[in-house]
Amino acid sequence: MSTFEQTAGQRGENSLRVHRPGSDGEHQVQQRLGTAERADRFYADQVLDRLNPRMREFVARQEMFFLATADRHGECDNTFRAGPPGFLHVLDDATLAYPEYRGNGVHASLGNIEENPHVGILMVDFLRDRIGLHVNGRARVVADDEMRRAHSGLPVDPVPGRRALVWVVVAVEEAYIHCAKHIPHLQKAPRHGSGRSWGTDDFKRKGGDFFGAAAEAPERGPFLPPPRADAAAWRAEAEKLLARAERPATAARTGRHAEAEAVAEAPMFRGWFSRSASAG
Repeated sequence: MSTFEQTAGQRGENSLRVHRPGSDGEHQVQQRLGTAERADRFYADQVLDRLNPRMREFVARQEMFFLATADRHGECDNTFRAGPPGFLHVLDDATLAYPEYRGNGVHASLGNIEENPHVGILMVDFLRDRIGLHVNGRARVVADDEMRRAHSGLPVDPVPGRRALVWVVVAVEEAYIHCAKHIPHLQKAPRHGSGRSWGTDDFKRKGGDFFGAAAEAPERGPFLPPPRADAAAWRAEAEKLLARAERPATAARTGRHAEAEAVAEAPMFRGWFSRSASAG
């Protein structure tokens, strides 16, 4: 019996927790490096499947977090989210939600969530307790009006740049500590000027070309976005695909089995989006 199972049993739980958190890969590395017993103690003592009261209090006062997502191919993206304390809302002990503000229009994280709902959130308190909290779970994108119908107590932020375009709702699967030993202790600097420019499109106030990427554009060659079909062309293509999808059933009813088999081999149209419009 592993340390993870022994610790669970010693705590008098009704049943032993025999499923080890984490991936097969991390378990293999633990065996290779001889840390499996230490990892089991961490799993048993620190990894919860919900947010306990102290975690919920911690989340409610955070002003920033780091968000990890990946698309359906496993290509990763890590980003930063910030807002006033409490912008990452604790809906209950198993659910978090945060608003997506107006950004650069790329929506890399939202796009990844559309393909792959698994997300990782890391909150770090650099200022007071010098501790971190990991939350892993499954996310979905919810329209602002739908979110407010379901949760009428959500505040409306008076700052225009902090109005929610959509919300990301995260069902918590794992919550655990990030230890303090390597977290620097920081202090807030006095505010200069007018403060942060929420929602601005001003190039300089957003950071300008800080890393000099634009200067290398000639080396990369021209960026030619694919042409965007207008609504009429999009509708015509959709109707064509729908008609193709309906042909096998029509051919089968009329006895044209060869045609039905040929059409069935073509990819069937299943809609433009995998989710309803209200969820994306």
